[in-house]
Amino acid sequence: MTRLAIFDCDGTLVDSGATIYQALGLTFEQHGIAVPPPHVGRRVIGLSLTEAMAGLVPDATRDEHLVLAEDYKKQFIGLRAAGRVEEPLYPGILELLDALEADGWLLAVATGKSDRGLKHCLDAHGIRARFVSLQTADRHPSKPHPSMILQALADSGASAADGLMIGDTSYDMAMAVAAGAVPVGVAWGYHDSDDLVAAGAVTVAQTPAEILSFARGLDDG
Repeated sequence: MTRLAIFDCDGTLVDSGATIYQALGLTFEQHGIAVPPPHVGRRVIGLSLTEAMAGLVPDATRDEHLVLAEDYKKQFIGLRAAGRVEEPLYPGILELLDALEADGWLLAVATGKSDRGLKHCLDAHGIRARFVSLQTADRHPSKPHPSMILQALADSGASAADGLMIGDTSYDMAMAVAAGAVPVGVAWGYHDSDDLVAAGAVTVAQTPAEILSFARGLDDG
């Protein structure tokens, strides 16, 4: 039996919220748009950029959302070039990846990041080669559409019932439900635990170690 643990990136593997909000602020200032407070900006992390902009600036047109998304990318790239991008791994994540692999799980990522952004992030931590499938917003509809999970399952040969979707947002949980995978929430990211449960999470881990315990418990069930 092939088992696949699919991870979201921002807010699940890495704490990138501060950098994302900084790039968002620079983009909105560039366009003369009021910068939303941090708790509002955090709510759209995980969506593809155009959908995130639509959520933050609902009165703008689709074309304006596309421009905002492109300018956000430029601002983020500028921050990276200036050495100002901070995307640290959450404590316990490396140990979790080690333990899941030792238990025979394959690993994947499903993220609203771009291919380029995900590569930079994972390479910075030396972990990109550990994932058998990397699915990004460049090639899929925005979460909660199930496309990213379905492709990761196809890449790995795992069935949906043997796939965990591990993420910090309600979009991740709804995506898992739509794909038939097991939705596992994490409490250290950008959405509240109640939102994760409402979106379908079967459990919400307080620490990475709790994800491992849940995964191992599936063998006992």
